[in-house]
Amino acid sequence: MKKILVVEDELAIREFVVINLQRAGYEVVEADSGESALEKYRELNADFDIVILDIMMPGIDGFTVCRELRKENNSIGIIMLSAKTQEMDKVSGLMLGADDYVTKPFSPSELVARVDALYRRVALAEMRVENNFKEEIKSGDFTLNLRNRTLLKNGRSIILTQVEFQIMEYLLSNPGVALNRTQILNHVWGEAYFGEEKIVDVNIRRLRMKIEDEPSVPKHIITVWGLGYKWES
Repeated sequence: MKKILVVEDELAIREFVVINLQRAGYEVVEADSGESALEKYRELNADFDIVILDIMMPGIDGFTVCRELRKENNSIGIIMLSAKTQEMDKVSGLMLGADDYVTKPFSPSELVARVDALYRRVALAEMRVENNFKEEIKSGDFTLNLRNRTLLKNGRSIILTQVEFQIMEYLLSNPGVALNRTQILNHVWGEAYFGEEKIVDVNIRRLRMKIEDEPSVPKHIITVWGLGYKWES
């Protein structure tokens, strides 16, 4: 059963999300606060595929929950819920390790489409591990292992989220090729993605902070002005 933790302090919104996810075939666990979310996550031994996480909550907010979840699990999918006026919050959530965000108010079809797309990524990663998928991609100092979802730089492990891993896989599979934002968006988030292309830029920034010696002067993930990005080893 596909299992989701929904963390939202507003009862009406939480019930709306839960009902629509259940109709789409997901098993849903509810939490009405950040404290409750972390408690239930740990009680159930991290037995979740995806967490839907509201940003603005009393007590422990969504940013803190996201940070804590990422410390414990880099493979779980995280979708942040934000209001239209919280533009910087969206960027902050992505920089902390969220995979996607949905802006309130949202339609049931948009929410389910975003969850389905993220679930497919999580399930694909698990399938590769279970099937002992052993293929590696090597480029200069970097080795990307597609079975255990790890990235090594000069033998040193770099922890990646699901989205970061997929972007790296796409870049390393197309060395020297200028990939536009739409191509990256479609490959990683899916062609039915409802969101904005800037989610690509935020994730690239996050990746550079992890892999580049000087993120402000990148040598590997190169900006192709007016288009997108390319990989150089």
